[in-house]
Amino acid sequence: MTEYRSALILGFGRSGRAAEALLQSEGCATVVASDDRMDDAAFFQCLETVDFDVCIVSPGFALDHPWMIAVQGAEIPLLSELELGWSRHKGKTIALTGSNGKSTAVKWICESLVASGLKAEIGGNYGIPASEVVLEYPDLDWLVLEVSSFQLETVREFYADIAVVLNVLPNHLNRHGTMTCYLETKARIFGISEASRICVIPHELLSDFRGAVSGERNWVTFGAGGVYQFCSGQVFHGLKNVLNLTGTLFDSPVIGSCTGAAAAAAFEAGGLEMQTLERSAKSFKPLRHRLQRLGEVRGVFYVNDSKATNLAAMTAALGAIGRDIHLIAGGLPKESDYTFVKEILAERVRTIYVIGQASRAMFEAWSTVCPCVECGTLEEAFGQAAQAAEAGETVLLSPACASFDQFDSFEERGECFERLFNGVKHAG
Repeated sequence: MTEYRSALILGFGRSGRAAEALLQSEGCATVVASDDRMDDAAFFQCLETVDFDVCIVSPGFALDHPWMIAVQGAEIPLLSELELGWSRHKGKTIALTGSNGKSTAVKWICESLVASGLKAEIGGNYGIPASEVVLEYPDLDWLVLEVSSFQLETVREFYADIAVVLNVLPNHLNRHGTMTCYLETKARIFGISEASRICVIPHELLSDFRGAVSGERNWVTFGAGGVYQFCSGQVFHGLKNVLNLTGTLFDSPVIGSCTGAAAAAAFEAGGLEMQTLERSAKSFKPLRHRLQRLGEVRGVFYVNDSKATNLAAMTAALGAIGRDIHLIAGGLPKESDYTFVKEILAERVRTIYVIGQASRAMFEAWSTVCPCVECGTLEEAFGQAAQAAEAGETVLLSPACASFDQFDSFEERGECFERLFNGVKHAG
């Protein structure tokens, strides 16, 4: 563990505050730089007058931010807040990244570890900074980290005993530029070089990750063609049935083949108890705004999946819900090709209600395979969907878009959907 005498902290959100608290508890002098605390002139003067050992970076600061460029020019080492916290952890680490499904997966894994009698907590992109977790829980057996590509940009010596990549789909390309750069950033979760640690990846990405990291790795693959595969509610290791997910959230071709098979691979390869993974799946409660089943009114079910901000996440939701779906989609587009989801829309969706900036493109792409209505707002879409849905059918918000054209966040969008549901529920 490297100890620091003085540290510059970029950003003063929750991760910046957690880094400050951790470093100050070790006697390190800290200076916080954030947009609301100093202007450019004050920042550059600070760089010239203070001798910093390290710069702790919050995920909101991209590598091309002028302050980040200046720090690198001053030859001050950059360090992700995630790695700062992890470096103080004395137990083992499971780290998980991906484009979709990270929070659900780490929640399931952590609950399973705790059910096994182990001390485990979640940190990282899940919402609780790693620095805060290790300060509050210094004697954990396992630190379970949800890791974003933003956090991985500035890791240096980070590694995990078990590192998992769930999937790599088009996302955050406005920051990473290309899919190649995005995948290479995700590959930093596997550390610099260590053959013995467990690296769990989709089989289809094996050659890509082999090309993105140096040295030999202990690859464990899942999904089509992989060592661990999902079929009819079961996860198989080769021909051996190792995990029964029947009747759980993970019992769907999309979620089971990804999250279900990846978790089984991580647990079995890591020598952890598969029975507790199975029991935890049966009692698992979805996170808010992620396939969250709000309830039923007059036989119609309502599901809030506002966190689904890309087409792959929407496809996973459709696979998990089943059929007879009234789908509300749209918002600020993150993709331009909507055609590859047409087959599952035709199979499972009664009517699509499109909203926001993406509505025209979605309508043009999907109206030939499924009834499609341009609604403008979530309120209008909800009203039409609730009126049209019949007993046994589902109204699903799974936008496949960011929220920022009409809402401040996906949480605010989901809360709007919840309020609309409560209105229908109370009206009887």
